[in-house]
Amino acid sequence: MKYFIKAFENYATFSGRATRTEYWMFYLFYTIFYFLIYGIIFVGAGMENDTVVLVGSGLVLLYVLGTLLPLWAVSVRRLHDVGKSGWYVLINMIPIAGVIWFLVLMCTDSEMGSNTYGPNPKGL
Repeated sequence: MKYFIKAFENYATFSGRATRTEYWMFYLFYTIFYFLIYGIIFVGAGMENDTVVLVGSGLVLLYVLGTLLPLWAVSVRRLHDVGKSGWYVLINMIPIAGVIWFLVLMCTDSEMGSNTYGPNPKGL
């Protein structure tokens, strides 16, 4: 949970580096909260009432938009940690292959020592 909060503290910081743990823990809690919000609204309400669906969709959209900048920022910092430019985030726009490539980059270990984006956050 501390990584989720840390990402919000650095919500617009696109410089520096982020460890695999920081990225994946943020993504884990992002996903858990998304499904909790979605589940509480849609499953709890039974999706029978059009008003509930409309309000629920709005709340889910607000959550996604509210967490979009921190998600991009931690992704860019993670790319910096493996020595790639933050613009590599755009490879997600390539269907299937781009998403797989991005996933591989997010799972790759940090570059040892300092790189052009700063010192190794692991302290190695």
